Amino acid sequence: MYIPYGRQSINEADIQAVVDVLKSDYVTTGPKVSEFERKVADYVGAKYAVAIANGTAALHAACHAAGITEGDEVITTPITFAASANCVLYCGARPVFADIKENTYNIDPEDIKRKITSRTKAIIAVHYSGQPCEMDEIQKIAEEYHLTVIEDAAHALGADYKGRKIGSISDMTTFSFHPVKHITTGEGGMITTNQEELYKKLLLFRTHGITRDEDIMTNNEGDWYYQQLDLGYNYRITDIQCALGISQMNRLDEFVAKRRTLAERYNQAFQNVSDIMIPEQEEGCHNSYHLYVIQIVKKNRKEVFDKLRAAGIGVNVHYIPVYKHPYYQNHGYDEVCCKTAEEFYARAVSLPLYPDLTYEQQDYVIEQVLRVIQEG
Repeated sequence: MYIPYGRQSINEADIQAVVDVLKSDYVTTGPKVSEFERKVADYVGAKYAVAIANGTAALHAACHAAGITEGDEVITTPITFAASANCVLYCGARPVFADIKENTYNIDPEDIKRKITSRTKAIIAVHYSGQPCEMDEIQKIAEEYHLTVIEDAAHALGADYKGRKIGSISDMTTFSFHPVKHITTGEGGMITTNQEELYKKLLLFRTHGITRDEDIMTNNEGDWYYQQLDLGYNYRITDIQCALGISQMNRLDEFVAKRRTLAERYNQAFQNVSDIMIPEQEEGCHNSYHLYVIQIVKKNRKEVFDKLRAAGIGVNVHYIPVYKHPYYQNHGYDEVCCKTAEEFYARAVSLPLYPDLTYEQQDYVIEQVLRVIQEG
C-alpha cells in the first residue's frame, strides 16, 4: 500500500464532460473557457476571471498587468513554491522575502512593512496550505504605500476570510488547477479581479497581446483583421481542460468539506502530542486545506520522514525556502535569512490529504506517525 500526499479525484461525470468536448467542434479555445471563467468568478464573488495555461502563467500575467518591471521590488514569502517569486523575475523585477508567522506559516505583515523600500511595487500574499493570510493588515499596508496586492491562492480555492471567499478581495488573485489542488484541469490556472482595466490586460497577455476587439484596436480593415497591442504570451487554456474544470467545480464544496473533516481528524489525533506542532487558524478564517502540515519538534525530521516513506506513506515537505535554491543563492540571495521560515522548514512534514483519502487510510497514517514519534 502506498498513500500519496495528494491526488486528483476524477469521476464518470468528469470523464463524460471531456468526451463531450472531444466530440464537439472545439478542443482548444472555445465556449467552455468563458463558461469555466464565469463559474469560478461567481463562486468566489469576483466580477471577472481569466482562465490560463497554469498557475505560474497566472502569476506571470498578474505581475505584468500590475505593471511590475525592471527596477521594481515585490515582497512575498519564502515558504512557497518557487513560482511565487519566479514570476517577479520574469518581469525583470526583484523578489524580496518577508518572514512568516510562527503559528499560521503565512507571511508576517509586520515583516512586510520592514521590507518596504521606495522600489516596492507590489505584495504577493501566498495563502499557504489553504490558510488565508491576514488580508486586512496587508490591504492597510498596500493602501498606505500605494502597492498592488496579488494573492497567490493556488492552495486556497474554497477558503474564506472574514465572510469573503478568497478570490474576491484584492487587486488580483491567482489559482492553480494542478492535479493535487482542490480541483483539477490537468494543468491550468485562473486569475480573478474586480477591476475591468486589469481584466482587459490579462486577456491580452494570455493571447500574445493580440486582439480582434474593435473597441481597443487602432483601426479595423475587415473581419479578418487583428492587432498585437502588447507583448504577450501563448498562455491559452483548452476547452478540454475547461470542461473538466466545470465538472470539477460542481464538487468543489464536497471536496473542501472532506478536506476539512480529514484535517480535523488529524488535529484530534495530534493535539496532545508534545513532539508534534499542528497548524493554527486565524480567527474568522476558514482554511480549505490543500495541505496538512505538522512540525516535528524534538525528533530528527529526516528520520521521521524516511520512516514514514518506508511505511508506504507519501509524506512530503512544503517548502524549501525559495531563497535557499541554488539559482537564488547564485543571484544575490546568499545572505538572506528569514529565521522563522528556516525553523519551520527544518521541522515541516506534509501528511496525506485529498478527498478520496479514506478514514481507514488516514487512521493508518496517524498510527504510523505516532509510532515513529514514540520510538526511542
